[in-house]
Amino acid sequence: MINTQGRLARVATVPESGKWKAATARQHTLYQKEGDIRTPFGRDFTRILHSTAYRRLKHKTQVFFSPGNDHISTRIEHVNYVESVASTICEYMGLNVELARAIAIGHDLGHPPFGHHGEKVLNDIVRDEKLWSGQNGQYYWHEKNGLHFVDNIELLEGPDRKKYNLDLTYGVRDGIISHCGEVSEAALYPREEAIDLSTFKRVNQFSPFTWEGCVVKLADKISYLGRDIEDAQTLDILSDGQLEILDGIVAEYFEKQGQSRGNVNNTTVIHLLILDLGKNSSVANGLRFSDEGFEVLKNIQDFNVKNIYHHERLNGYKDYGELIIHRVYDALKELYNRGEIAEKLPYFQKQFPLLTTNFMNWISDYWNQTDRRTEGCPLQNQIIYHIPEEPLDFYRAIIDYISGMTDQFIEKIYQELIRF
Repeated sequence: MINTQGRLARVATVPESGKWKAATARQHTLYQKEGDIRTPFGRDFTRILHSTAYRRLKHKTQVFFSPGNDHISTRIEHVNYVESVASTICEYMGLNVELARAIAIGHDLGHPPFGHHGEKVLNDIVRDEKLWSGQNGQYYWHEKNGLHFVDNIELLEGPDRKKYNLDLTYGVRDGIISHCGEVSEAALYPREEAIDLSTFKRVNQFSPFTWEGCVVKLADKISYLGRDIEDAQTLDILSDGQLEILDGIVAEYFEKQGQSRGNVNNTTVIHLLILDLGKNSSVANGLRFSDEGFEVLKNIQDFNVKNIYHHERLNGYKDYGELIIHRVYDALKELYNRGEIAEKLPYFQKQFPLLTTNFMNWISDYWNQTDRRTEGCPLQNQIIYHIPEEPLDFYRAIIDYISGMTDQFIEKIYQELIRF
């Protein structure tokens, strides 16, 4: 159901809208089940929900690596918070909640292990190895990698017991690659054209195609700011003086709005930003915070960057993650020599059985050495690695393989590599 009285109801991505056909288009024809009652975006939501990439988010870093406290956020909790915030905003505004939910739970599928620092390490490897082109120093970024994963890597078994690509709708795919939560202007509008998504060459290059995608973009920032503060408080890494600064930021906003001062916690931050966005947004004005709301958003972001994301205790974790990613990449790189894998395979299987078996089983789903003409071959997905015709494809496959790993699994692989 769409809230037809919402401020943005007339631009919702619904069957009557001008963007519906483009937003619901798929790259390939997706099999249909008899009696399926789901909408195109509802179907995308469940396809992402059942994907292995979504499941692995529970063991991927949000901000704090491998926390001993069960109540500290991991990446899967973050995407669920974004889904909740985006759904609330869309329901109030009269937008398509199903589209927002599908984008939200899929928006971070491209995150590698070790959070944003792992992303930086892989970007440096891709740049140095010249594995693919980039702009402004951006060669590997999780929004683009997320689109790559839902388009090419993630597979689901169909009714015929064969594996297929996810084949998500354009609206969801677009929302994933354009979700970067860094917002430099107070108002956000969707773009008009359904462009080829390979046109994205850098982070935040284009606005999302739909209003729902724009909501997820803002919900991403709203969701993580407050929760990261709550996690930092739980871990007791913020001083009384720092918390007083944070209280002052929020208190100033409430005073300008003529409201009584509230305590600073995750609930307060989310509540004030959602209400501020709801009051000030319209079709004409875009998704917009008040000047005071946008200012408090930036000030909280600046506080988090200075006092949480650059906290000295995270430096050791960053060094540790960089060491592990490089070691695993270099090990797998040694497995490939002038188009040949077989020569070194027996040695690797003996010395590093977990890494070698897992990687070879994984890559076999995607490369041209698997004969899909064989009777009973379960693979119906696209081939993406052409080896040895394209030698760099093997190294690109290593990047994709590492990208999908959880923090726990890549640590386990690293321990296998360094032990005798």
